[in-house]
Parts: sequence; C-alpha cells; structure tokens
Amino acid sequence: MKMKLSLISAAILSTSLLLSPTASFAKLPVAVNGQQLPTLAPMLEQITPGVVSIQVSGSKEVRRRGDPLDFFFGNPQPRSQKRQFSGLGSGVIIDADKGYVVTNNHVVQDAEKMVVTLEDGREYEATKIGSDKESDIALLQIDADELTAVKLANSDDLRVGDFAVAIGNPFGLSHTVTSGIVSALGRSGLNIEGYEDFIQTDAAINQGNSGGALVNLNGELIGINTAILGASGGNVGIGFAIPSNMMKNLVDQIVEHGEVRRGSLGISGRPLDAGLAKAQQLDVKQGAYVMQVMDDTAASKAGIKAGDVIISINGSEISGFHELRSKIATLGEGREVQLGIYRDGKVKNVEVTLDGASGITAAGEELHPAFQGATLENVKKNKMKGIEVTSVDPRSPSARVGLEEGDVIVQVNRQRVESIRDMNQIIDDIQGNIVLGVKRGRESIFVLIQ
Repeated sequence: MKMKLSLISAAILSTSLLLSPTASFAKLPVAVNGQQLPTLAPMLEQITPGVVSIQVSGSKEVRRRGDPLDFFFGNPQPRSQKRQFSGLGSGVIIDADKGYVVTNNHVVQDAEKMVVTLEDGREYEATKIGSDKESDIALLQIDADELTAVKLANSDDLRVGDFAVAIGNPFGLSHTVTSGIVSALGRSGLNIEGYEDFIQTDAAINQGNSGGALVNLNGELIGINTAILGASGGNVGIGFAIPSNMMKNLVDQIVEHGEVRRGSLGISGRPLDAGLAKAQQLDVKQGAYVMQVMDDTAASKAGIKAGDVIISINGSEISGFHELRSKIATLGEGREVQLGIYRDGKVKNVEVTLDGASGITAAGEELHPAFQGATLENVKKNKMKGIEVTSVDPRSPSARVGLEEGDVIVQVNRQRVESIRDMNQIIDDIQGNIVLGVKRGRESIFVLIQ
C-alpha cells in the first residue's frame, strides 16, 4: 500500500464514518502524588475549553478543459466554474481577551464564512486577521466573552520521549483526546509546507484535527497539529505539528503587520553530514554548512564566511540547513538573533540583524525549497527587469529542476515578475506546480517545478 503525506483538514460533505482498529501507542505516565490511578482528566478539564471546532464554507474557482473546438478555433484557455465547498477543522484560543484563535491556513483558505464552535456549544462567526500559506498558519478573531486560552510552552525545551496529548475534532467528533510521545524534533524536507520544522508525534491524529492542539502534561501548547503520514489519510502513528515557538513568531508578525515578513541571512548552504565534516576536517557533527555569503546582507555585515558552520540560533542547537532556513524565516525581518558559529576549531557567537527575505539579493531556498543551491538577484538588462540566477550548485535541487547560471526569470505561472519581492508574493499563493518563464541568452524557455 502506498504511503503518503497529507494535510489533515476534513471537508465534511456527504461522507460516512469508517471505524477501524487503531494501534496502541505510548502508555500514560505512572501514578504520582498518591493517586490510585493515573489520569489526564484534571489537566484536560482546564484546557479543552480552549480548543475549538471551525466550520468553513465558500466557493472555489475550478478550471476545466474546454470544448476541443475551442482549441481548434484559437481559444485554448480552459473554462472555469465556481464550486461550493465546506470543511471542518480545529483551532486553539491563544488570547482570551482579544479572542484570537490560531489554526492551519489550509483549514480556512478560500473560506467565505468561518464559524467557531466552543466546547460549551456557543457559536461565533470569525474574522481572519491574517494567514501564511508557506508555514500553514492562520489567525482568526471572535467577539466572545468568558473564553479560555491555552498557555504556550517553550517548544525549544522539548525532548524526544516527552509525553504529548492531541486535542481536536477528527471526523467532526468534537474534543477528541489522544495521547502519545514526541517521536522526533526538527522534521523537515517532507514537502508539506514551504517552511518545515515539525514536531513528530505518535499521538493519534486524523482528518479534522488540523489546527488542533498538541500539549504537554502540564496542559501547555507545544504545537499545532498539521499533517499525517498514512494510507488514504488515516492515522498510522506518524503525525506532525508546528512548534509553538514557530507559531508564536508568525502570529506576532501577523498581528503587527497583517502578514508574515520573513527573515533572511543572505547565505546559501547545505546540511553538515559526516562526509563533508571529514573532508573539511571539522570537529562538529551537525549544523548548517555555509557555502556562499551574498554581499551586503545580514550575514556579510555580521562577518559570517563561506566554510563556517552555524550550529545554534539563540542558544538552541540546529540539526541542519533546513532547520536554519525555517527558523530564520519565521523569526522575521529586523529581528536580532545570536548565531553559534564553528570556525577554525572554535565556536564563537555572532549577533545578526535579519534582513527581509524579498530584498535585492536572496538565496533561492528562501523563496522555495526547489530553488535551494541557487542565488538570485534583481537585475535590469536591455530594458528588461527580472531575477537573475547568479550561481547554481550543480548538486542542488535548483540544478536538478533545470536552472542555470545566467538565467533571468521573467514570469511565474504566466505572471510577470520584475523583482524577488514579486516572485516571492506570487509563489506564496501558488498551489501545485510552478512554471518559470526564463530568458536564457537569446532563447525563451520554461522550467517546470513539480
């Protein structure tokens, strides 16, 4: 049976509920403080009012292939029609006074109406404050009294083996609770989102849990449930959640700016593996190996050099370049961070003020994982504005999709782009394949990114 990664929002239409045996996962902690039986009930009674159900509805434009005669007579554009949809997901109240509810972007994307249902049955129509597709976070607001907010934990303190409890509304079954452990940290490269730094858990997560809470045994929010690995979208004990620290950084930017303004170092790099460490005679086992530093960027101003290994951010160790990219992007433009740098056998701390990710020069992976290994720069050549590919690592994803040094990107999915900012904004809104219009010398070509 083919396994697949899938987002776990559920469009509850005319579906039937299939019941099937579920696997047995982590046992509950042993009894403490003289309790006769171990139980999570006291903790859950305090926090389940902070987890809500979100019902969405709206209409989507669906493209369909036109009549073959249209193509013959010179009208090859596909026809479109609007299709009604509805869906169900979960959310977490993070600010009771302001009525802020956080959920996944894919739960509320394209929704024209969003209704939040509290544990006590009260219903409120929600307003979307802002969202970010690349990290799959959305912030809603409801006008309601006597709300319960779930306290945020410091997700950087998590360890593999910590107990975890998932709360949500799978298949429309409100306030379902499952338990497990933190199976892994810093999961990335899954191609679920543009920016990935997931908590992996074996707590049972199913369709409809999207946007729900993953909490520790103190009832503190450690993550927002987002995706599962399974056959046909069913639970097999491998689920993924966005860490609470990452969520908070994104929400803070949405509240302040109405959007996420990603941070950037202005470097290209790769994960440090055993082969690279041996070849470069490095005494560190993990981190982000810096391959190139762009001029006049946050990294160059801070004195970071090619050949450095970035091993930590604000005192927290990083496992590789994917984790560095996600953390820097979600910390946001203008933030001051402390990087742990390994150079010449010594570790030093460097203070860096992050640039915005859509400036004049950028590392390709700051726009999309498929551009990793390329450096991009705004350019104007012969009255033509675009984004020039100034370098490509021949072993990188950008080389595999067909980008070459000297290419000038002028279109993304048939939309004209004149700057990295234009390109970044368009890519953020794309679902599915990306087609780049590229000028290569005197030729115009297309590069497909699936």
